[in-house]
Amino acid sequence: MTQRTWLITGVNSGLGRQMTEQLLARGDRVAGTVRQMDAMSELKARYGDLLWLAHLDVTDTPAIHRVVNKAFSELGTIDVVVNNAGYGLFGAAEELTDKQISHQLDTNLIGSIQMVRAALPHLRAQRSGRIIQVSTVGGQIAYPGGSLYHASKWGIEGFFEALMQEVAPFGIEATIVEPGGARTEFAFSSAKLGPKIEAYADTPAGMVRRMVEEGSRVPPGDPAKMAAAMIASVAQSPAPKRIVLGSDAYTMIHKALTDRLAALEAQKDLAFSTDLPGVEPGRPVVPIR
Repeated sequence: MTQRTWLITGVNSGLGRQMTEQLLARGDRVAGTVRQMDAMSELKARYGDLLWLAHLDVTDTPAIHRVVNKAFSELGTIDVVVNNAGYGLFGAAEELTDKQISHQLDTNLIGSIQMVRAALPHLRAQRSGRIIQVSTVGGQIAYPGGSLYHASKWGIEGFFEALMQEVAPFGIEATIVEPGGARTEFAFSSAKLGPKIEAYADTPAGMVRRMVEEGSRVPPGDPAKMAAAMIASVAQSPAPKRIVLGSDAYTMIHKALTDRLAALEAQKDLAFSTDLPGVEPGRPVVPIR
């Protein structure tokens, strides 16, 4: 088996921790970023130089560049960069504070974008590399009470759709991972809530809030199996554009895409009717407005 070197954000818990444990056990090197260094002491003692660690808050863009540059400098080639760090913010859009909105986007969207931007000069110099973006089923569907979380994930998926095409000439590939519910810290303790507005109590957004508060929904996903699937995807060539993990994710995304396609088909005549005369129908152009 080829030994690879991985740079993974948020390795102290969740899917990042699962990936790190599996990769180290098979002999790969992991450069992991954490916010709590002591959470990795046991793994560091067991694997030594196979585990390179750095403290990083992904909302700190200068720190991202320092850590990424240091990782490439000290480890040489890095084969896979995994954007895993993130969290969920829930509550109706009106309930969220300005500070919460900024922090959610700075973490899930801007932090992921800046990690990629910091790594790209090194990956281009290598003429190779794989980037994995951990998104969510919530990058394809949306529920009330998750507006800002969905905004961050739909946003990063759009970024990666374009990025994949930009970096392909340099031998760099990318994959978006869309897990459903998994039994990790994300599902049980890391979600954040906005201040409650009573007017939303009996609305769909209020129902989602209660589910988060009560922790009543037990996710079906096995994080160890999900991590294994993400690791295995790196051996696929060409890289899969998306990987859906979990029966819940597949079911919800399938329904959302089916419904969206049906709605699009119903508007075909209207769409074509708004072209200028003489324009070749369906000819792709860059939308500028």
